[in-house]
Amino acid sequence: MLKIVVLLKQTFDTEEKITVTAAGIDERDAKFVINPYDEFALEEALRQRELLGGTVIALTCGPERAQDALRTALAIGADEAIRLDNTALPDDNSSVAAAIAAVIKPLAPDLLLAGLFAVDSGAGSVALQVAERLQLPHASAAVKVNLISAAELGALSTVGVLSTASPLSAERYALVERDIEGDTETVTVPLPALITAQQGLNEPRYPSLPGIMKAKRKPLRTITLEELISSRALSPGSLSPRTERKQLLPPPPRAAGKRLPGAPAEQAAALVALLRDEAKLL
Repeated sequence: MLKIVVLLKQTFDTEEKITVTAAGIDERDAKFVINPYDEFALEEALRQRELLGGTVIALTCGPERAQDALRTALAIGADEAIRLDNTALPDDNSSVAAAIAAVIKPLAPDLLLAGLFAVDSGAGSVALQVAERLQLPHASAAVKVNLISAAELGALSTVGVLSTASPLSAERYALVERDIEGDTETVTVPLPALITAQQGLNEPRYPSLPGIMKAKRKPLRTITLEELISSRALSPGSLSPRTERKQLLPPPPRAAGKRLPGAPAEQAAALVALLRDEAKLL
């Protein structure tokens, strides 16, 4: 029986028009969804539970509206959900990872799954920092995952399918095929471990009507930073931000196009001059 924790982030829908201001994203008209890469992680957790049994816990760090993402995860099939309230949390990946790790540690999961990166910020370091804080091995950009026993891994090594560089000390291993920029490689990591999901790992399912009804009866709890600090699960010093955003600027307005007159040779010379003098690309 496995205990699987899935890290989810509620992000804005990339199909919607997003307004960027100096203060950040204007959320008034934005539509929010589960980060698409986290959907692959959730689907993989559900498939592994169906194969091996166990419990799937969805965990997010965010404001109250992030509970909508958790309710969707429960409707899709997660067994329970946890929201870490980020109200008093610095906008810093290191601080977020420290708080998330403090929530996960007492859960003692056998497997931690997350999306490869978040589409709103383009960042993908939080899950890896969580693994580092929990001292878990990890494999990133997974396109295929098989959980096997030590005996099964030993058999594969014996027949030369896989090689193991160290003695088999864990009860279960993850056999992970991972994307490496145009090719794949297969690695093995002992559980407990973190695996981040790449597009193509699976085809995420949609919530069903029975799932939506069942989700209303599933546990969804909120944890605050004050609770983590008062229980000494988290030290205030670990929340000191390591990065600071000085300014956020929207993209500049698109300039009007230019038409270059003259013969082809004259046009080419004018284009080179513009690329060198105005665009500063040469």
